Amino acid sequence: MPEKSFGGGRKPSERPTKICAGCGLPFTWRRKWARDWEQVRYCSDRCRHVVRRPA
Repeated sequence: MPEKSFGGGRKPSERPTKICAGCGLPFTWRRKWARDWEQVRYCSDRCRHVVRRPA
């Protein structure tokens, strides 16, 4: 039987979390991030775009 992905098969309260680099709030693992969870830095597209805008 293949091994489950990093957060898959766990209860939402048991999934790994990170702090968003844009807003500073915690966010949890999502299935769509399974392949590249290590590279995920932002909780949403909105946070990703806000950080990249020149001041």
